[in-house]
Amino acid sequence: MDPNKRKHTLVNKYSREDLEKMLHAETFKRKTVSFYKYVLIDAPETLRDTLFALWAELNCLGRIYVAQEGINAQMSVPEHNWARFETSLRAFPEFADVPFKIAVEDDGRSFIKLAIKVRSQIVADGLDISEYDVTNVGTHLSAKEWNQKMDEGAVVVDMRNYYESEIGHFEGAILPQAETFRDELPEVLDKLKGKENEEILLYCTGGVRCEKTSAYLKHHGFNKVNQLLGGIIDYARQLDEENLPNKFKGKNFVFDERLGEKISDEVVSTCHQCGEPCDTHTNCSNVWCNLLFIQCAKCAEKYNACCTPTCQTIFLAPDAEKEAISQQLGFEKGPRYYRKESCRL
Repeated sequence: MDPNKRKHTLVNKYSREDLEKMLHAETFKRKTVSFYKYVLIDAPETLRDTLFALWAELNCLGRIYVAQEGINAQMSVPEHNWARFETSLRAFPEFADVPFKIAVEDDGRSFIKLAIKVRSQIVADGLDISEYDVTNVGTHLSAKEWNQKMDEGAVVVDMRNYYESEIGHFEGAILPQAETFRDELPEVLDKLKGKENEEILLYCTGGVRCEKTSAYLKHHGFNKVNQLLGGIIDYARQLDEENLPNKFKGKNFVFDERLGEKISDEVVSTCHQCGEPCDTHTNCSNVWCNLLFIQCAKCAEKYNACCTPTCQTIFLAPDAEKEAISQQLGFEKGPRYYRKESCRL
């Protein structure tokens, strides 16, 4: 199958196996980029179709959400098509100045297909429109400014889900235990009670979640809200360019095939099965489980990259029996995230 001849339909019709084969057969390099912008989009469906046609032609891959409130994208772009990709995006007046965050570690396999979806929001928050004004956001801080405020004792808040912060976070940050952004907002508001006049520093992967959080906190009376410009991804870039001290420990979780990129050499988490230091996420090999958890290389080999002996039994069962056994045991396909106790053997 020719990897350069993907059909430009709006719905992917290749199997995952075929898509992976095409990606592995590529002889050129790719660049992983993320970007977002809150801006009024009158016809998100039309924009979605237009962007898909443009970017499929350039062999771009990725996951992009479009809504009336803006765009949120994580993409893999062939290096030889980068200039054309950037031109295609900036040709839209509303995206002419959108900043890019380039991946820190990139093996060119962050995505296997192009998916552009229309959503009601680019980040689901469960909030009523009266609970925030996204035009009234916090102060954006460079990496240098961020470090300075940390040194001055500002309150640092991780606006990512618990399974993201477990493998990496800023020193001394408040780490909410929510599984979704929707649940995290009220948890953060509760944890910050009494700190309305203190310096608050918000951070997330690329900045999009902090944009809404800062508006949400300002709406609830917080007066000194700041957010890390470009998120952890751009923080790492600025560290290298300006030779700044790194206050982030461990890996940055990313929502693509890589599942993480190293920001520092520290390993701050452990294998959920044996307890040894580890920061490698994996999805359980039993596709009817698909649990996202942390697993070291030894446990991956011992348990066939499964999260429990039950899932290992299903994984090793004859293909014709896997589905029946899984259904009998009550598994349902869909995204699942670990709690430590769910994988302990």
